[in-house]
Amino acid sequence: QVQLVESGGGLVQPGGSLRLSCVGSGRTLDYYAIEWFRQAPGKSREGIACVSGKDGSTGYAESVKGRFTISRDNAKNTVYLQMNNLTPEDTAVYYCATDLVPRCPVSSGDYWGQGTQVTVSS
Repeated sequence: QVQLVESGGGLVQPGGSLRLSCVGSGRTLDYYAIEWFRQAPGKSREGIACVSGKDGSTGYAESVKGRFTISRDNAKNTVYLQMNNLTPEDTAVYYCATDLVPRCPVSSGDYWGQGTQVTVSS
C-alpha cells in the first residue's frame, strides 16, 4: 500500500509557473514509476509526465513537452512537477499516480492522490 498526497496547486496568471509536489507514504517511491495526470472539466483524464523507477527516465505528453519538468527527490519520497509558461488550457485538477511497478507509463493507476487544482487565468 502507498498513499500519495499532492500539493502546490493554485491560481496563476498566464505565463506563470507552479511547482506541484506528490509526497508518498507507506512505501519508498524510489523503485516505482510515478505519473502526473490531469483532468479538465468536461475532458478525459490525460497522462502528462512520467518518471520511471528503474533509471529515472522521463516522458511527456506533447501538450506539455518543453514547459513541464518531472523530477524526484528520493530523500523526501517526493515527485515534483515544475510547470512553466502556463496557459488557460492547463487549467485542471492534477493527480499523481503509481502502479508500484518501475516502468512508465502508469497504466491501471492502482494508487492515486486526491488531486490539486490548478487554475490559469488573468
